[in-house]
Amino acid sequence: MNPLCVKDREIIADNLSEAGWSWGCVSAIDRNGRTIWIADAHRDDGRRFVVREDEKLTAFMELESAISVATVLPALNQSLIY
Repeated sequence: MNPLCVKDREIIADNLSEAGWSWGCVSAIDRNGRTIWIADAHRDDGRRFVVREDEKLTAFMELESAISVATVLPALNQSLIY
């Protein structure tokens, strides 16, 4: 296992926790026998994100990206309202 990937996952997980997200990640086997990774994050305000990827690091990166987009877009939309 690449130590840099572990470090990157840990950084993303720490960032999610510091931002108030509870998160988790599990592996599963799909019907074709491949390992898939499912990562989710949720907050007390009801927001929840779930992603499925072929690699654990990619799952964390997609989760971080989905949360970032969902957080930035509403603020951007508000700034565009006159």
